[in-house]
Amino acid sequence: MQVIELRSDTLTRPTPAMRRAMAEAPVGDDVFGEDPTVNRLEALAAACTGKAAALLVPSGTMGNLVAQLTHCGRGCETILGDQSHVFYYEQGGAAALGGIHPRTIPNRPDGTLDLEALAAAIRPDDVHFPRTRLILLENTHNRCGGAPLTPVYMEAVGRLAKERGLKLHVDGARIFNAAAALGVSVQVLAAPADSISFCLSKGLAAPVGSVLCGSREFIAEARRNRKVLGGGMRQAGVIAAAGIVALTEMVDRLVEDHANARRLADGLAKMAGVTVDPTGVRTNIVYLDVTRPDMDAAALVRRMKKAGVALLAAGPRRLRAVTHYQVSAEEIDAALSAFQRVLAGDA
Repeated sequence: MQVIELRSDTLTRPTPAMRRAMAEAPVGDDVFGEDPTVNRLEALAAACTGKAAALLVPSGTMGNLVAQLTHCGRGCETILGDQSHVFYYEQGGAAALGGIHPRTIPNRPDGTLDLEALAAAIRPDDVHFPRTRLILLENTHNRCGGAPLTPVYMEAVGRLAKERGLKLHVDGARIFNAAAALGVSVQVLAAPADSISFCLSKGLAAPVGSVLCGSREFIAEARRNRKVLGGGMRQAGVIAAAGIVALTEMVDRLVEDHANARRLADGLAKMAGVTVDPTGVRTNIVYLDVTRPDMDAAALVRRMKKAGVALLAAGPRRLRAVTHYQVSAEEIDAALSAFQRVLAGDA
């Protein structure tokens, strides 16, 4: 049985154009700065985000870690949301490897941090406290339903950071989804940030890689931190080639994934046994809660897998579905049919 894969947009497979580009990519040694395909990707990523320079890294987790290590010293503090990917899913890497202290404040349902709470969390200059150095935002926000953070909000946080002498890093793993949902450019969303990372391997469908963007001085130091983390790659042009195709061919089609996510949410909202708010689906992520008393998230995941649909349990009664390049509208309808059968006890 062919499974409709809705666990994550990380499960996309490279397009035929990506495979050709990877096979034909001119390469060199990237640690020496001599891989022409990596250099081309980094220049393209910098232009897309409106930053002066960029750095290819193997993963989004490494990109966010490199950013924190570059902005902060040991004993410094970052302020970030309690539902953020960096805090929730990146193994406390900044603390473990960089001696950087995380201070969390609650994410609101739309993924934002309350500006007053954010300002209040900034430490005064006191020998008892770590030094606040960095604010970290996530756009789109995964655990807040794939919510896109607006340009107005990004500008407000950027202004606060500058007024208080702090840096702003954006975990923009799905920043191109945010731009597509809001009808603005990535440059507009990234403008207030001192650094931004984004994933090539999610909705943009490349097989591997993320890019960290910022000033030339920031990226020069970030390159050193990438090296010490083991992220310095050699003939990485075979990876970068797919990333170039991702940025030149896969951005405009993200609106299709958003439409499919809303199609899925609209269908689920009509079914007994689960709840979902379709009005909250702005990008390619759908969260749903199981309401049948005799079924939890793990049980529904198992039954749906047998029915040919792969989902991710995100809590005892919560599931996540993510649309992407390799899920068509027809497959969304097939997934809805499978949900109907499973929730009715027919599968």
